[in-house]
Amino acid sequence: MSRLIDISPLVHPGVAVYPGDTPFSRRVLLSIAGGDNIDLSTITTTVHVGAHTDAPSHYIADGAGIDARPLERYYGRAQVISVDLPRGARVRPEHLPGPIQAPRVLFHTGSFPDPDHFNPDFVSLSPELIEVLADQGAVLVGIDTPSVDPADDKVLPSHAALARRDMAVLEGVVLDHVDDGLYTLIALPLRLAGADASPVRAVLVAT
Repeated sequence: MSRLIDISPLVHPGVAVYPGDTPFSRRVLLSIAGGDNIDLSTITTTVHVGAHTDAPSHYIADGAGIDARPLERYYGRAQVISVDLPRGARVRPEHLPGPIQAPRVLFHTGSFPDPDHFNPDFVSLSPELIEVLADQGAVLVGIDTPSVDPADDKVLPSHAALARRDMAVLEGVVLDHVDDGLYTLIALPLRLAGADASPVRAVLVAT
């Protein structure tokens, strides 16, 4: 029997966002408890909140918005790979255990352990790794940190590599409770017109 494994952090007012980005807030407009006939609320937040996928328009001029991205990238066979690296390091090709076994690869680094606390010394990915993954047929790469590039990196070489190879990216997932291995990934972005990213409810299907 299949089992769904939720790899999305809880999105609430305390969830961490990049310093300077818009935090999550929810305002109740109508409330059954307050005597209204329905509950109704509105939210304000960055599109990069929690588990999310960047669109090319986030990191390259004239890049496609998230509504134009092929949904097939975000659904299908995926491999979870754990790496044990020092804080602030980049995952490199030599850290792979071998050739990838699925076209979607999620890296468990354990370097961003609390989604409610932003620690800037998380592990990221190297552009060389992204090139190797693309050469092996990867269409999506994910990581359990806020970004595939370091927090203070303004050049964003790994994002640029994603753009060169037209790969999808999944950031901010939670993998501490997931064993290495093969799964089916479901992490569909919202159809937000022209947006530079979208939150996703990311799940792995274990069979």
